[in-house]
Amino acid sequence: MKVIPAVDIQGGKAVRLVEGDPARETVYFEDPVGAALYWEEQGASLLHVVDLDAALGRGDNRAQIRRIAAALAMGFEVGGGIRTLEEAREVLGLGAERVVIGTVLVRRPEEAARMLEALGPERVVPSVDGRGLEAAVAGWQEGQAGDVLELARRADAMGFRTLIYTDVRRDGTLEGLDLEVIARVREAWPHELIAGGGVASDADLEGLERLGVEGAIVGKALYEGAVDGRRWWRG
Repeated sequence: MKVIPAVDIQGGKAVRLVEGDPARETVYFEDPVGAALYWEEQGASLLHVVDLDAALGRGDNRAQIRRIAAALAMGFEVGGGIRTLEEAREVLGLGAERVVIGTVLVRRPEEAARMLEALGPERVVPSVDGRGLEAAVAGWQEGQAGDVLELARRADAMGFRTLIYTDVRRDGTLEGLDLEVIARVREAWPHELIAGGGVASDADLEGLERLGVEGAIVGKALYEGAVDGRRWWRG
């Protein structure tokens, strides 16, 4: 099980939101570079960085991402507001190992295909996020964007080989994963699957392992100490 710490950046700070609501913010690090270095020191091998401002269309945190790249030895992926091939190339140019896309897969699948063809499946990862199985886009602010399972199958047919699924209803709540929903995503997606949204304890991660899910993005549970990442990173 690959446990991937999340560093979400809003207003230049490392924060956690509840259910993707920008107004329900907890600041964990004033400087996101500090958060990234902390997780690297703890033993993580990959970081999940989200530019919340870019996702919501109100500026970006590219300068912070560039600083993270300069400070880290480990790899990191970046999501949030990446909706064209040119933007994907720009973020990769900052030092990211791969980019995470969401809205573009739903609204402009031809552009997602263009990204995949130009950059390859190792550098572009679709994130199909939803309230349960109802997809959400535009920084999770817009729902009814299709069926998560249909989008997963579309991504497979297009040639993507890693998929992220986040349950928006539970993200940042510490309520635990909805393993029944994730099991259905697992059935629909035959390649590497990374899940998140509500991890509350090691039991959630063990549940993902039983489902054959390869990775988990964990935010609040790591920041609050509900999950000790070192157990997973050293194992």
